Amino acid sequence: MKKHIVSSLFVLFALCLKTVSAEQQSQVADQLQALKKEVIALNRDLFVLEEDLLFPSSTQVAVYISMDVGEYFKLDALELKIDDKSVTSHLYTASQVDALYRGGVQKLYVGNLAQGEHQISAFFTGIGPENRPYKRATSFVFNKESDAKSLELSITDSSAKQQPEFSVVEL
Repeated sequence: MKKHIVSSLFVLFALCLKTVSAEQQSQVADQLQALKKEVIALNRDLFVLEEDLLFPSSTQVAVYISMDVGEYFKLDALELKIDDKSVTSHLYTASQVDALYRGGVQKLYVGNLAQGEHQISAFFTGIGPENRPYKRATSFVFNKESDAKSLELSITDSSAKQQPEFSVVEL
């Protein structure tokens, strides 16, 4: 809805530019740029406010995933459970996996949890060593306190074992 209103405003200004002189066009263009910056700032502020209202820091939990080289594991899918309740799952495309290999971090889940002890479980499906189907899981028990909690699922290659390692790290 916001994008539709903003794009309508820009079209209106563009039409107005055609009917005015060059000097007036310059002034209108400057005003349009200023308006555009204000709309972008307002949109950012609204997003932050929405996040704060939906996920207050006292209950917020965020889960991310990262990978390293990926020599021993090619990720196909992931399922995430918190307290034995499935909260998200994701099927990966080749370009998404490539982005993770190049150092990208994906936000998997943002939600609300009550304070106390919780368990996170992640189930990874993909292609492992020798191009064989590979399914692994990792679990982690964490304590949610009054501050926001961030967790990272990490997939790393172990050259010594020639196997991937899956872990959960508190950020």
